[in-house]
Amino acid sequence: MGRTRAIEILLGSDDINAATAERYGLVNRAIPDVDFNSFVVTFARRIASFDKQALAAVKALLNRTGLPTPEDLVSGSAMFRQSVSWDGAKARITRLIKGGLSRPGDFELRLGHHLGALMASAPNNG
Repeated sequence: MGRTRAIEILLGSDDINAATAERYGLVNRAIPDVDFNSFVVTFARRIASFDKQALAAVKALLNRTGLPTPEDLVSGSAMFRQSVSWDGAKARITRLIKGGLSRPGDFELRLGHHLGALMASAPNNG
């Protein structure tokens, strides 16, 4: 995914449907519910039939460029911990919890939709 799509997703904080996620490269593919179990079973059996040493070698090669560095992980975690202490974040988190964050229901299932509506109605957008 390129920078502009990352900006759209991260700053927009909206829900993304399966077709868009597939097009953006966030998921490998979108599979209809009716076909999902069959796909997973077939895929798992296929992988399980391959040589374990070959699978490990392929994964090691992919992980050389596909994983964040330990420094990136530490930096991202530090920024997150710092961000939840910001005054604006505290106010937003309170509004989100009151709205239904971390509880089963429509708010969690359609978080992007509710996030936009809830934050747009906040005084001073806070």
